[in-house]
Amino acid sequence: MLAKSILLLGMVWCFALGGSVTATYLSDDVYVSELFSLRVEPRMFNWTFQGLTEQFQYRPSLEGYPDLPSWVRYMYSSEYHSGFLYGTPPERVADRKVPIEIIALNKATYETKRIVLILSVHRKPPPRNVIQMKIDNLNWVHMMDPGRIENLKNIFRNDLWQESRQDLHIIFMDSAIKLGARLPLRPQQREGVVVHLGSRADFSGRLLELQEEVKPLYKIASCNYKRTSVQTTFESSGFKLDWCAFKLHAADDDITAMPHHPHESHKPAKGSELSTLRRSDKWDAPMKSEVPDRNYSDEFAVSFAIPGMIFAVLLSVLTVILCFQHEKLHEYRPAQPVQMVQYSQPVPPTGTLKSLKDAPPHEENLSLRSTSPSESYYRDGSPRIGNSYLRPKPPPYKPSGGSNCSTMQRKAPIGVDI
Repeated sequence: MLAKSILLLGMVWCFALGGSVTATYLSDDVYVSELFSLRVEPRMFNWTFQGLTEQFQYRPSLEGYPDLPSWVRYMYSSEYHSGFLYGTPPERVADRKVPIEIIALNKATYETKRIVLILSVHRKPPPRNVIQMKIDNLNWVHMMDPGRIENLKNIFRNDLWQESRQDLHIIFMDSAIKLGARLPLRPQQREGVVVHLGSRADFSGRLLELQEEVKPLYKIASCNYKRTSVQTTFESSGFKLDWCAFKLHAADDDITAMPHHPHESHKPAKGSELSTLRRSDKWDAPMKSEVPDRNYSDEFAVSFAIPGMIFAVLLSVLTVILCFQHEKLHEYRPAQPVQMVQYSQPVPPTGTLKSLKDAPPHEENLSLRSTSPSESYYRDGSPRIGNSYLRPKPPPYKPSGGSNCSTMQRKAPIGVDI
């Protein structure tokens, strides 16, 4: 901002002193529908580059006006420390002289100089056939080199399109970034450049075969990974093409309807030559009634309808799953029959009623317990005969001494030896 302010103040001061900034007039011949380029560098103003970064600043415009015509463009290259004027003259400026004023500022000495470049526009038959291509490994400033342009032309003049040897020329060229392409992921990568080549000659058979080869790629935005039958021909000359952007526009097509072509959309009005040139390049803003209205109701409906439908489907699926799970929990299950313990053989009695009667209480309890099926079933360590458990036989009872007590002479139970 400071440099621009100093430049404007310097221009105002010089013009206030009576236009002490002298103008140098240069001339250059350009042709309709053919690209011209001019490098703006310090030696044009008799200055020497001292190695300072952006030491010189240039401001081009149509003489007497604040900006350039619509078909003339200017870009500054930090790589070459120079500015470039380029463009394609349309048919409406044929046989005219277009004055381009360039004001230069030396930031090291704050010296200001002025040059007026007279572009003499000459008529030329427009091309009937045009080739559109995009080169990925170069920037627009690299294609401004006349030697590189000749190398690109020689590929077509000597190999692919020999019929165009007489009048092949570049119609249009500009940075792919300015035309809507994306910036590269890495800063060291090239931005790419779009180039249009034209001629009045018919397309060769090899070019038509190449178009059929790349035609299936037109539905893809960019495909620099794709290789074709002429890949080696271009790479040997230092060009890597994006074959998705390689197209041929034949004589039957409307060349002026091509993207970025200098079309005849404005008709020259009456008046002086300079005023007519300036008015024809004026941009006409559209009226408010011509601007289309955007309906947001459909977008809101779509944004809510799609998630709502997905939610309804998921809710329905979840409801069905829970209903089936609930029915399974309440299904009737019949009670399982209780298996009764059965004995294959009846438990034999261990004694007679008389023996049970004469047995002492302790032995009676033991005999009763021994005959209990449950008691015999859960008793551990008892000898088992079949399904019956028997107690071990008690030792024989022997009375002490010669006692004749009636209680001592009781008969033992049957099956017990005394």
